[in-house]
Amino acid sequence: MSSSTEAFQISAEQAALYEAKFVPALFADWAPPFADAAGLEPGQAVLDVACGTGILARTAADRVGPTGKVVGLDLNEGMLTVARGLRSDIEWRQGNAADLPFPDGSFDAVLCQSALMFFPDATQALREMGRVCAPDGTVGVQVYAGLDDQPAYRPWVELVARHAGPEAFSLLGAYWVHGDLDILRARFHAAGLDVAEIRTRTGTARWDSVDEMVRVEVESTPLIDRLTDAVYQRVLEESREVLGQYRTPAGAEIPIKGHLVTARGRSRD
Repeated sequence: MSSSTEAFQISAEQAALYEAKFVPALFADWAPPFADAAGLEPGQAVLDVACGTGILARTAADRVGPTGKVVGLDLNEGMLTVARGLRSDIEWRQGNAADLPFPDGSFDAVLCQSALMFFPDATQALREMGRVCAPDGTVGVQVYAGLDDQPAYRPWVELVARHAGPEAFSLLGAYWVHGDLDILRARFHAAGLDVAEIRTRTGTARWDSVDEMVRVEVESTPLIDRLTDAVYQRVLEESREVLGQYRTPAGAEIPIKGHLVTARGRSRD
């Protein structure tokens, strides 16, 4: 997922790897339906919060066209360096989701794809997204459903936990933390926003192989430091069995269920 956390910076080289691996494998599949759910139209001003290397911002720019405006904001300059090299017609800004550097009501749509789970205070981030959104605009997030609702990731995480211990659930758990829609609605409400629509879909994470998926998922978390070589090898071997049904001639297509949640502009006192 997006490495746009509040805790660390990544290099431009790491961001380039993110763009090369994670974006085509996972995020590119969600950007167009997210733009649909947000109702993006020509001429609108759009903010992509925690934009990473900018797949949603690029999709939004194609939707709003030359009469519109898109700003991509991320805490990580490494991500922004890659983003700037991909699209010069988008404004790329460094900034914190908890304190967005824009005036009230600056955008018609304020969106956050696959990154809400990385913010220390998700409610504050939503509050800020609502603040910079026009009263009749759209605030939207894309999150992943809970682990219990994941047809592929649940049995896979359970497999890893059998070998690595129960801490694997938390180390591989960032994806799923906003999967409870009742809690997420409450967060929106606490931020002064009322959820207008939730679209649930099952996307596809496309990897060159099951092994690649396992290596990227495990090695991008601290879990890799807790596995011996022998245990890691067993995880790889069993993953080929557990995820075998998702192998394709081109690699592996892993289903991942998520939610596109949109709200109307912030309720005003």
